[in-house]
Amino acid sequence: MILPEKSAKRALIIVDVQNDFLPGGMLAVPRGDEVIPILNRYIEEFERQKLPIFATRDWHPHNHCSFQTQGGPWPVHCVVSTKGAAFPPSLKLPTSAIVISKPSTPEKETYSAFEGTNLEQQLREASVESLYVGGLATDYCVLNTVKDALLRGFKVTLLKDGIRPVNVHPTDGQEAEKEMLSLGAVAL
Repeated sequence: MILPEKSAKRALIIVDVQNDFLPGGMLAVPRGDEVIPILNRYIEEFERQKLPIFATRDWHPHNHCSFQTQGGPWPVHCVVSTKGAAFPPSLKLPTSAIVISKPSTPEKETYSAFEGTNLEQQLREASVESLYVGGLATDYCVLNTVKDALLRGFKVTLLKDGIRPVNVHPTDGQEAEKEMLSLGAVAL
């Protein structure tokens, strides 16, 4: 795979490819594991071109407000320092990848990798202008990360083959893709 050559400095953002979002996980995204070999190819290409790679992760306290046990909509998932919160061994993240842990105080949900993190600062310091985004889940964390990236003036390429939705409602993933594209993301 060869990325289109562009003058803008690019970065790869891999959103929340964690054990709990994969088959057998506490909040498994249907066919979520299918993104791993695809994203691995992007990782190889970005690494070959010496471009920055960021991997985001949910990093919840055990009493997070989004959990059903606390009255939220989701099962307990991606609790800090658990196997469920870890990246799967099959995701070939290089040691140079920068991990962005989305802050989760017990009382606040964070879907975007930009909210409450230093992701934007790190991208600006690296002179990044264009982001390639893939991961899980299309209709939640990918959607919100892409929206926030566009609001901050980054160009966004959505890696359509490297995303999968939760689809709480059957068309949520399709609607999320349409929304990202209507806001200015381009699909690859």
